[in-house]
Amino acid sequence: MQGKKIGIIGSGSWATAMIKMLCENDQDKHIFWWIRKEEDAEYIQQFKHNPTYLSGVSVDLSITTIDTNAKNVVVNSDIVILNTPAAYLKDALRGVTKEDFKDKIVVSAIKGIIPKDNLIIGEFLEQHYAVDIERICVVGGPCHAEEVALGKLSYLTFGCKNLDSAALVASFLSSRVIKTILSEDILGIEFGAVLKNIYALAGGICHGLGYGDNFQAVLVSNAIREMRRFVAKVDGDTSRDVNTSAYLGDLLVTAYSQFSRNRTFGNMIGKGYSVQSAQLEMNMVAEGYYASACIQEYAEKYAVELPICDAVYQILYQHQPASKIIQALSEKLT
Repeated sequence: MQGKKIGIIGSGSWATAMIKMLCENDQDKHIFWWIRKEEDAEYIQQFKHNPTYLSGVSVDLSITTIDTNAKNVVVNSDIVILNTPAAYLKDALRGVTKEDFKDKIVVSAIKGIIPKDNLIIGEFLEQHYAVDIERICVVGGPCHAEEVALGKLSYLTFGCKNLDSAALVASFLSSRVIKTILSEDILGIEFGAVLKNIYALAGGICHGLGYGDNFQAVLVSNAIREMRRFVAKVDGDTSRDVNTSAYLGDLLVTAYSQFSRNRTFGNMIGKGYSVQSAQLEMNMVAEGYYASACIQEYAEKYAVELPICDAVYQILYQHQPASKIIQALSEKLT
């Protein structure tokens, strides 16, 4: 087996989109793909397609090994890409040890936060698996899995304290239709990805309530300023440019795109669905739901005002009427 060995932990739409990127990239490599369900693994091995997500993506089995054991995937890989919903990551990694991650580059393609632990993925990897910060890479940017599957031009930002590691990971995912950007701002990219899901959920709630494009534009304008204020408070960096694709770009696509699961979830809440009924209706996880509760704790810890995040939290977790809360929020926006 020649070249780098790359593992993917996750079998949803975003993981499947990354499999497509890896298979179409011309770098020498072998892919180890963790599939949660045995029946899905058997289907992929027989038909070369994920039966549940992005079924139009063809899997090149000559360079891809399918495995239902996450430990095998981690142990056999030089680069491990984590690509599950944040709420399911701990379960996916059950049985994997600190030693299994030793000397590997670990990539988070998860745009979420670990519930209960209340940790972004980089922090989780450092604290639970002793992964050195120089070996942690995060993937951000506006890049819906559905558009990747359709071959639409997309941009990914790779954040790592070690830019050589970021460049190495990027080299295996770049292609004619996937452009890559390097950054050292790992913390900012992670928190930006978490927050934009909450803001997209807010946008969906407003759409479900009947607010129009004019209001949505003001909401997003306030959201990017709220994001900048929060991240600067967390790490003290006031020079961060949030108008780049990893921040503003990702916020825009998540807030407006038909493919945004967070906007879709919010839209259902705005139309009167309960949280439970909205979750049952959707086939995918809306990361903004879990992030909403977690970010409240960060806001209290760092004493930062987050009016939009507060409004979403009140609607989702305090069961306040969406119409009343958004009306009150509208008086605070500028």
